[in-house]
Amino acid sequence: MTTDVDGSARELVAALTARGETIAVAESLTGGLVVATLVGVPGASAVVRGGVVAYATPVKHTVLGVDADLLAQRGAVDPEVARQMAAGARSALSVDGEPATWGISTTGVAGPDPQDGKPVGTVFVGIASAERAVAWELHLSGDRTAIREGTVSELLARMSSTANGALPTVGE
Repeated sequence: MTTDVDGSARELVAALTARGETIAVAESLTGGLVVATLVGVPGASAVVRGGVVAYATPVKHTVLGVDADLLAQRGAVDPEVARQMAAGARSALSVDGEPATWGISTTGVAGPDPQDGKPVGTVFVGIASAERAVAWELHLSGDRTAIREGTVSELLARMSSTANGALPTVGE
């Protein structure tokens, strides 16, 4: 991972620590890379609740609560799936009944083949708070590694920006 990603992770952990907020991660195509990047920051244990790697589509429903009909109709590579994954991470990683302050998520196609009718490099990242969840569509290029790392970089940059301000009303 690049130092920009590490810098975004450090900024995010510092901002959340300063406000006493927590974060939970739900990942598909990134397979744990987001939470690994976050926990690479000294002091991350104060804010990172943990991560759910929901690589298999059914796990998105059974663990994170993503609507089964949505998954059946649209597949896993969808903005609403990203929003529901982020919201689901907040709940799945609750402590003593208290959801994490923030949930973030990744879902998409790292390749080598298209998935759910979506081309390689199509990715959705989500951010959820108690008030709402938003998602952004990304179009990344390169091999699997480049797409996965690009996803982490984009999500952490967006979450760092969000943590320093307010969650935008519309993210798409």
